[in-house]
Amino acid sequence: MGRLREIAAPFVALGPSGVAIRTRLKHLTTEDEKVLRLVGDLLGTLASRDLKARCAARLDHDTEQWAERKRALTRESSSRWTGSITKATHDQWALARRSRLAHIHSLEAAIATITHRLSLPLGEKGSKRAPGGYRSRREWHAKARRLHVLADRLDTARADWQAGVVRVVRGGKRLLYTRHHLEAADLSAERWRARWQAERRFLAADGESGKRYGNETIRVAPGGEVSIKLPAPLAHLANAPHGRYVLAATVSFAHRGEQWADRVAANRAVAYRIHEDTTRGRWYLTASWTIPPVKTVPLASARARGTVGVDTNADHLAAWRLDTHGNPVGEPHRFFYDLCGTAAHRDAQVRHALIRLLHWAKRHGLSIAVEDLDFSTEKTREKHGRRKKFRKLISGMPVSRLRARLVSMAAELGIPVIAVDPAYTSKWGAEHWQKPLTTKNRKTTRHDAAAVAIGRRALGHPIRRRTAPPRTHQSDGCGHRTVQAESGFLGREGNRPRIPGPWTRFVWPGCGANAVDQDAQHRSGRPAEHKSWQQDSLPLSL
Repeated sequence: MGRLREIAAPFVALGPSGVAIRTRLKHLTTEDEKVLRLVGDLLGTLASRDLKARCAARLDHDTEQWAERKRALTRESSSRWTGSITKATHDQWALARRSRLAHIHSLEAAIATITHRLSLPLGEKGSKRAPGGYRSRREWHAKARRLHVLADRLDTARADWQAGVVRVVRGGKRLLYTRHHLEAADLSAERWRARWQAERRFLAADGESGKRYGNETIRVAPGGEVSIKLPAPLAHLANAPHGRYVLAATVSFAHRGEQWADRVAANRAVAYRIHEDTTRGRWYLTASWTIPPVKTVPLASARARGTVGVDTNADHLAAWRLDTHGNPVGEPHRFFYDLCGTAAHRDAQVRHALIRLLHWAKRHGLSIAVEDLDFSTEKTREKHGRRKKFRKLISGMPVSRLRARLVSMAAELGIPVIAVDPAYTSKWGAEHWQKPLTTKNRKTTRHDAAAVAIGRRALGHPIRRRTAPPRTHQSDGCGHRTVQAESGFLGREGNRPRIPGPWTRFVWPGCGANAVDQDAQHRSGRPAEHKSWQQDSLPLSL
């Protein structure tokens, strides 16, 4: 039997650190859309130029170069627009840098897997921890060639990482490559060009506390009036004092509108972003701000009233309620979602499933226990080989999106989220809980049993149920007890109460209390025979 890896301790997940809300800019005039496109195109050109300068500096970038870039951009826009552009540039460069390092780690893992499998004889079976050899000489030869390709890619990626080279495409590499496959994407050249220009525009401004309504560049008044500070080359388009352009549309936020209004009234920082959806022909305004870290409740408080164990799957969430002793209560619940279609549809499906789960937990005052999953290194073809269906299943599971949504939505309802180590939850859940929880009228799935295992681990209980004593000792030696409560709980080792009823045999008065405790009955070799009231045997000397 292989050695089990160490199980990490459960912890209460931290709440969100920011808020973002979106609304539609309705009733824009033709002049409004023209001004927005002109401003976005101008600032997008400046952002592209600044990103090019930052990438050219590589690892030699310092504050002096940053100041020089800001001075060059300020002459063609304004100081506040420049600050937003340079900040976005640094964030994009840092993201590309992290992505390059993750790519290096992925290549290293793939090379190690292929090297291991090439060293094994053909057809050798693998284990749960390591894959076996390749099945044919043809496959072995193809993987040997792929090994050289990956090694070359790794050398290039490492050289770029050491030199500080990053490759970034403003507007997205996927949309850029779509230009060469317009028929497959069902796009015309004009529609693609409109999407490309919309993605490369820059209409975002960071907030600033103490300024009017929390933002001097893109300002939204409490009444919903939206105005933009025009860059210097476009100042002649202003229709309001101080070089500002006021849009004809007014906005209102249906979600978190009161929080936004409180921040605007107090002149606290709010960042805004305006973007165009060319597919629908609509303009949207996104408002965002940071919030102080939500103080998480202690783990003991989150366990006080029990929890809801949740197992994440490709098409549903399997949930089961557990009491404080780790015992399943009631029936299992399943919250289904469909991840087909567009990204907006998939995101809506996840949100609908989560809100049903959260409302159920809120009604009973319970915390939610989930696995701390990360499939970033678990879905490569080198690890799972020909198991395309399994790789597709893992790739389709909305792990990161669901986790972020769950933590954010649970924080609004005041529901603690306990993250647990995912090791062996499905295996041990099916082994120890699937069969005992299956009845004539209830079919317990492997996912339901995994939800019970996740909930028990969050509560601090072992997943495995206590094994029953040997058959010969079930009546005399150990009784019928199976300990499920935690150590130190009163009555943990006590007798199971025997309740007479229509399905039990007749119980004499006074006998039901000690029906399980054999030591309290008149049995041979039991302490009950040596009570003070029993007559001792006569001595042999008489």
